[in-house]
Order: sequence, then structure tokens, then C-alpha cells
Amino acid sequence: MTLTQKLRKTLGIFLLGQRKKFSTMPEIETNKRDTELFSPPPGVRGMTKLDKTAFKKTVTIPVLQVKKEVVNRLMRSLKRAALQRPGIKRVIEDPEDEESRLIMLDPYKIFTHDSFEKEELDVLRQLNVNPQITNYNLELTYENFKSEEILKAVLPEDQDVTSGFSRVGHIAHLNLRDHQLPFKHLIGQVMIDKNPGITSAVNKINIIDNTFRNFQMEVLAGEENMMTKVRENNYIYEFDFSKVYWNPRLSTEHSRITELLKPGDVLFDVFAGVGPFAIPAAKKNCTVFANDLNPESHKWLLHNCKLNKVDQKVQVFNLDGKDFLQGPVREELMQQLGLSKERKHSVHIVMNLPAKAIEFLSAFRSLLDGQPCSSELLPIVHCYSFSKDVKPAEDVQQQAAAVLGTSLEACSSVHLVRNVAPNKEMLCVTFQIPATVLYKTQTKNSENDEDPPPKRQKTDNVFSEEKTQMASNN
Repeated sequence: MTLTQKLRKTLGIFLLGQRKKFSTMPEIETNKRDTELFSPPPGVRGMTKLDKTAFKKTVTIPVLQVKKEVVNRLMRSLKRAALQRPGIKRVIEDPEDEESRLIMLDPYKIFTHDSFEKEELDVLRQLNVNPQITNYNLELTYENFKSEEILKAVLPEDQDVTSGFSRVGHIAHLNLRDHQLPFKHLIGQVMIDKNPGITSAVNKINIIDNTFRNFQMEVLAGEENMMTKVRENNYIYEFDFSKVYWNPRLSTEHSRITELLKPGDVLFDVFAGVGPFAIPAAKKNCTVFANDLNPESHKWLLHNCKLNKVDQKVQVFNLDGKDFLQGPVREELMQQLGLSKERKHSVHIVMNLPAKAIEFLSAFRSLLDGQPCSSELLPIVHCYSFSKDVKPAEDVQQQAAAVLGTSLEACSSVHLVRNVAPNKEMLCVTFQIPATVLYKTQTKNSENDEDPPPKRQKTDNVFSEEKTQMASNN
């Protein structure tokens, strides 16, 4: 390579580097402007009581003056260049010419008329529009900012911002962290203001650790009415959110279990709540036995069965989970599994009480009398649990196996339901109850001994009482 060629190559590399350097400058400036232009004014930092007037701010926006009769045709060709900001009109009246309109342009893309692309300039020429850009002073108010922008501007810098919540009808349910608590009432009001249909914002103030699975809550803003109606998977549920358990994040799981069921199957829902497993199963023409210890859940379960027109298909109980399993469930299983030759449907038992459900598996040990049914007809259990283990699936399998007293490794599956918190998972372990667990061991003291007859009468009375109670409630 000659000296001249080397010089040309070096110069070319230098110029290429300069072009790249200069081409990135507008991008850097744009990113900086992006964080500043549509951010609330700095004076709102640390605000704990919402003052909407403090969010007023004036920004400079590029605009294009056009005759009003060509606006509609032009806007179709300026989708890229036009301002895309919710709550701000892209076309406004020209204060200096009533025959003209001003088109708001994206300040991150359009700086001068040279910022238009060739196709856009061609359309402007065809419509006799002058591509000259002018500036317009736009006043922004509280209504123009998004909830994330407001909270990011108010809360301490470098702290995570709460902009998400669980929606339960008209209620926004938040789980605020300690550093957010000084701003809790402001956060609640912002959630109401920025989410149509939300009229109440609440914060959970303790974990779900009581007998009835409801939690104490504090109303942060809005109305204190906790009576709500929700629609999930085309079913309607009504309840008092302050007195029962409801989690909209379990919608997919409710559907997953329902899809496993076939018409004619039997479902025992041990911790039924207000009916998100029981009602879809009944609609699928399954035989459903639903139980909940919480009197409020029991009341709303009955109500929702009627509301969804399945009250004749669901038998509802208000018992402790163990009593439900050892009473109505045992009695029905004795009848169902005794019809093994005739039965073609499956029996499913749902146990959705993740904090404690695995402990209730002990109720299945030696639950039934008589000869074991064929293995394919054994009940299928869907038991939910939390795990903080590094191997959560193995952890819940081992927990369940320990309570049942037998290994489940070869006859179970584990489904990840959701991430509850950092390093905490909610899972569902599904298995068929082994016959060696479910049935009592048959022993004889001598050759002449006979198997003791099952004690059916007492259980029948208990079960018939529950049916009578259910009928009277309906």
C-alpha cells in the first residue's frame, strides 16, 4: 500500500468516526430532553399531600401551521412526526388565524423542517403546506402527567415507585413498602385519578395469617365501600373485599384447573372462598362440593352460586377443612369409589390455601374403609403451597410426601402458579392419592374374624345434615 493510499484510508476512518460522533449528538440531546420535557416540575419532590396546582408547567412544542381543510388528509401522513401524548390534542386552533390549525409535532423527532422525511415533505408539497416549523408554548397540568411520572417526581430519588396494583372491581389494592408509607394517601389518590373506574384505594397492613384468610386493610383515598363486583373468565362474583379472600392474579390458575375437568367429574373444593373454582366447574356440569370455614366466604359462595345460576349443582359447606375432608368428602368418596365398575369420570380435590394446605393432607391417611379401588380411579389432588427454597418444585413435593408418609416423586407434577415476592413462589403439586395412603390397612386377628362393617350411619347423618343446611340456605 502506497503512502497516499495509507493517508486516504486514515482520513476516511477519521471522517467516518466524526460522522458517527456527530450523528449521535441529537440522540443524546433527545434522551436528555425526554427525561425533562414531560416530567413534572422539580418542586413537587417530597410532597405528601397532593397539591394538583403544583404540577403546572409550560413546555415548548414544535408546531406546523396548515389550512383547516387539509388537516385530516395530512394527519394520515404525519403519524411519525405528530405528537403522541395521551391527553394532549394533536390539532389545535391557530390563535392568529381562524382559517388555520396548528399540528403538534413530536419534540423528540422534529427540530426544523429538515427533520421531516422525504415522503412527509412530498405530501406537504402536494397539499401546499409550508414545512416551516414554529414553536408553541403548551401548558401542562396534573391531568397531563401519567401516574408513573407523578410518583417518580414526588417520591425520593432512586427509590422504586408503586404504579401497579390489583384491581378488584372499583377497588385498587396496593402493597406499599416502608419507604412509600409517608406518601400513601397521595399514592392512593393518584391511583384513583389516573385509572377510570377506580373509586377506592386500599393498602394491606398485615399478612394473611388468620383463620379466615382475609386481611386488615387501610383505605388510602376515595370511598370506604368495600362491597364490590368482579368479572373473571365470564363469571360474576360479588363480595365484601374486606371480609373475604380474592386475588385477581389467580384468574389463569382458576382457568387451568377448570380445563382439566370433564363434564360429570366430581370436584371437592376444600377452601372454596367465594367460588372461583367451584362455579366454573359447576357450569361445566361437574358435581361440586364446596367448603369454606369463613362464614362470610360461605355466605358469598352461596350468593355467587345463585348469581351464576349453579346453586342446584353445588353443595356448599361451612366447615374446617379437616372436618370437610373426613366428613362429606369421605362419605362421598366411599360411594363414588364403590362404583368403580360403573364410573367413567374422575374425582378432583382442590386445596387452595398455600400457607397451610399441605398440613391438611394428613386427613387422607387411612381415610377410607374397604378394598382399594383400581389405581386409575383414585382421587386427584391439586394442593397449593408457597416455597422459598432454591428448588421450589422439589421442596413442595417433599413437603407433601412427608405429610402423606409416602414418596410422590414418580406420581406427581408441580406447576408454578406465580412469583409472590422475591425468592417466594406459589406452586401447585398435583398427584393421585396412593391407595396405600387412602385406605385403612385390613388386618384379621384370626381366621374366623370378619372385617368390621364400615361405620356409615353416623357419617350419613352428618352428611344429610349438611345437605339439609345447604338446601335451607339456598
